[in-house]
Amino acid sequence: MNILLLNWRDPWHPYAGGAEIVTMEHVKRWVSMGHTVTWVTGGYWEQKQKDEVVDGVRFIRFGGILTIHIIAPLYLLAESRKFDVIVDEIHGIPFFSPLFTKKPVVAFIHEVAGEIWDYMYRWPISWLGKLLERMTLRLYRSCFVWTDAPSMTKELIREGIEEKRITAIPCPIATVVPKLEFKKEKDLTCIFVSRVVRMKGIEEVVKAFSFIHREKPKANLWIVGKGRDAYIKELQKMMKEYGIFDKVTFFGKLTDREKMERLGRSHILLHASVREGWGLVVLEAASVGTPAVVYNVPGLCDVVKHGKTGVVVASSTPREMAKEALLLIGDKKRYAVYQQEGKKWVASLSWETVAKESISVLQKAVQGV
Repeated sequence: MNILLLNWRDPWHPYAGGAEIVTMEHVKRWVSMGHTVTWVTGGYWEQKQKDEVVDGVRFIRFGGILTIHIIAPLYLLAESRKFDVIVDEIHGIPFFSPLFTKKPVVAFIHEVAGEIWDYMYRWPISWLGKLLERMTLRLYRSCFVWTDAPSMTKELIREGIEEKRITAIPCPIATVVPKLEFKKEKDLTCIFVSRVVRMKGIEEVVKAFSFIHREKPKANLWIVGKGRDAYIKELQKMMKEYGIFDKVTFFGKLTDREKMERLGRSHILLHASVREGWGLVVLEAASVGTPAVVYNVPGLCDVVKHGKTGVVVASSTPREMAKEALLLIGDKKRYAVYQQEGKKWVASLSWETVAKESISVLQKAVQGV
């Protein structure tokens, strides 16, 4: 098949995240299966060439992260006849592909943004965003829909998409550090790995750690990820108020090798995102023997097998997160079981297998099955 993928970012964008990593792992395997893939995306200051081929995938960059939603539909109008199927990757704002082409469209939806709009924008933009998201999802009711987590399937059904049209495909890890063991820190060390933005739950993690610190004064919190300077200053002010400022270390964005080392040396990953498409970092942590304690939200409740590989906090509050983290670290036998089961869970997921699942969704769309 000749496949066109529309995504507002490419894997090298300064704000690219797990969604772009996952997408790249899928599409480069589609190419190895003999398919042709063109990835149309927005440009950015640090961008590579406007038109280039990487791992067999052709990248075409237009405009920027916002204007790409205007330019891509125009490209679709002019060029869609060259393609067999369109993959419309939706991050809150879709590309409205069904309006601009008669070719089959597969909607790739990592998450229904929902309340994320409240964390990203002030009212009334947040209200308008949520309203438009619900309205535009209706446009894709006749399309096949691909998502990551089973919990997201339920949300999509609530938005009026038929269950038979939805396929949930889990995501293996892309970052692998083979045959490498990391020694845990002497003192309890919690870690947060994500973009440092409000919707990723960093403030909830800081609050949770403040409760942990009361019980374990020598405990430390590592924060790995990029954030805006103004927001980091807000977080540091909060840490000073909680009396934990000197127990928290910001590492910024690390290389994959450095990130995996920090994950391996820490004891517990804390993740309190508003919602996730999946939560790759949970699997990355599990692969190096670090269980996760997470909020009970879409995506995270799927990637953590509660009571087996980690803990899904029932009430999703900082106090409860701290309580569960302390209980886990205090139970060496249970901790060791979670480490072992976490590694098994990671090993059970294969990119070769899931790429076959994703390409089958595209094939069904082309065949109209």
